[in-house]
Amino acid sequence: MPALKGRPLVVLSNNDGCAIARTDEAKALGIKMGAPWFQIRHLSESQGLMGLSANFALYGDMSDRMMTVIGRFSPVQEVYSIDESFLDLTGIRDDLTKYGQQIRKEVLRDTGIPTCVGMGPTKTLAKLANHMAKKKTDWDGVCDLGSLSRQELARLMSDIEVREVWGVGRRIAKRLNEMGIYSVFDLAKLDPEKARTEFSIVLGKTVQELRGIPRIALDEMSEPKKQIISSRSFGLPVTTLPQLENALSEFIATACNKLRRQDSVASTLQIFIRTSPFRKDKQYGNCLTVNVSVASSDSLAFTKVALRALQQIFRPGYNYAKAGVMLMDIEPAVGIQQELFPVEEEVEKRVGLMNTLDAINARFGRGALKTGSIGFHDRENWYMRQERKTPGYTTNWEEVLTVRA
Repeated sequence: MPALKGRPLVVLSNNDGCAIARTDEAKALGIKMGAPWFQIRHLSESQGLMGLSANFALYGDMSDRMMTVIGRFSPVQEVYSIDESFLDLTGIRDDLTKYGQQIRKEVLRDTGIPTCVGMGPTKTLAKLANHMAKKKTDWDGVCDLGSLSRQELARLMSDIEVREVWGVGRRIAKRLNEMGIYSVFDLAKLDPEKARTEFSIVLGKTVQELRGIPRIALDEMSEPKKQIISSRSFGLPVTTLPQLENALSEFIATACNKLRRQDSVASTLQIFIRTSPFRKDKQYGNCLTVNVSVASSDSLAFTKVALRALQQIFRPGYNYAKAGVMLMDIEPAVGIQQELFPVEEEVEKRVGLMNTLDAINARFGRGALKTGSIGFHDRENWYMRQERKTPGYTTNWEEVLTVRA
């Protein structure tokens, strides 16, 4: 939001526990990643710090919108994370710096999200260029390493610490420092074979990428997940079986929706419940894995299995702090339903029912249509504590921003 521009702000983890994202203004206050909110909340009065609860539905929707805009600029796109994307600009004859500015302009116009654009002959160099686009304000958010001379590039790489290289974590950076490698330029001079044998194949490829040799391919299609987990730490202790049934039913709905979105089916389900090891309570935790007779993505079928399993592992008298489900043995839906098992009329009906459920929730918002076992409560204990959550401006009809002339 424009009103928050320039203000120190952090996004908080589940149950408003700790800072998982920080603006530059918040970093300038000395707030570290993972800092507990109760330790930094005093800065809200003295320094104007704002802490917001994580709003993953909103973030996901805005990410989809941003990636759609970015995808207009190349036929080949890899969505790398919720806020990062790679484009193949091979064949683009325009001035790439101006092209990058156009990308930034359209993303800002259509989504309101400020971005930076980095360009290079390899993915690693493109990531490095993006880092520089953020740091050097005079570049106006765009850095094209391909426009620099070899001398200019060498000077630039000499000024960047090796830990800023994509894939070089704190541990690897420390080992590299012990070898006398402190800058990106130092790493680029390392023998790729030595990097491979003393560290990993990945670091060997990274060295080559820093030299301008493409070794990490652009991945247009993300691999379907082999396991899908949906779990949550509860906002308050949960003590009853009905509450856990409500929670697990919602987790099943989320996991099965993800399963259907990647056009897959699963044949194994695991559920778990546990107390908090950080509370001075009686401790208990258990899990149960169940194989289903026919692989499926049916939320109703998996909900029945999950609730039966829950009855076996639930024990009264405990303050449960977390529960979750995991779908395993995931395979493509077409291969299972059409090759291994006959597609009966009842199966077709259930597939149609799930497609209808997904279509309604996509149109009217998540949870508009749900299984009865999730319940019709407002905010039970098993929901996350999100006392500082922003409205779902683009994901909830009741929270759409109102603009008055």
